[in-house]
Amino acid sequence: MLRQASRLLTRSIATTQQPIRVMGARPMSTSLPATPVEDSAFLESWKKAAPNIDPPKTPSAFMKPRPPTPSTIPSKITVNFVLPYASELTSKEVDMVIIPATTGQMGVLPGHVPTIAELKPGVLSVHEGNDVKKYFLTSGFVFVHANSVADIVVVEAVPVDHIDQNLVQKGLADFTQKLSSATTELEKAEAQIGIDVHSALNSALVG
Repeated sequence: MLRQASRLLTRSIATTQQPIRVMGARPMSTSLPATPVEDSAFLESWKKAAPNIDPPKTPSAFMKPRPPTPSTIPSKITVNFVLPYASELTSKEVDMVIIPATTGQMGVLPGHVPTIAELKPGVLSVHEGNDVKKYFLTSGFVFVHANSVADIVVVEAVPVDHIDQNLVQKGLADFTQKLSSATTELEKAEAQIGIDVHSALNSALVG
């Protein structure tokens, strides 16, 4: 029965399919509807082919509706800052965040253009009035949405004021020694990663 349904679906969709637009701009995410739009042609074809079987659901059917883009720029940016084992900030409204992107330091204010950026070892600064909270990040991604919401997802993070500078200096010296004595490409790569991370830690403390 499923084979027959598949053949009927293919035939029905092929006869009702609209011509493909080869040329044309791809819609931006902000131009798409906030709620998923059902494919009426597919649902009608499915009902004809398999009336006793519910049509399959797509991943978008299980997602919450995307918040609408505000007509005016809000005064605050909403930040979600999460790690695999904890949530540091949840729907926290702040004035600005400065993020260590691989392309350089990136300041995110309310109304920032939608952006996805990869993060490198460095300092995340969360600005709320005169209060500035700093975290050291190892790696991750930031997703800045059109509705002034920033989702920061990182592998590891620690408040800068919790870092022991003596341990950082010792780690930097150890990895520098490992790099000078490395004999394989793997050992060199591991030592260089250690140097990069500890150098970024050191910069976070003295900067």
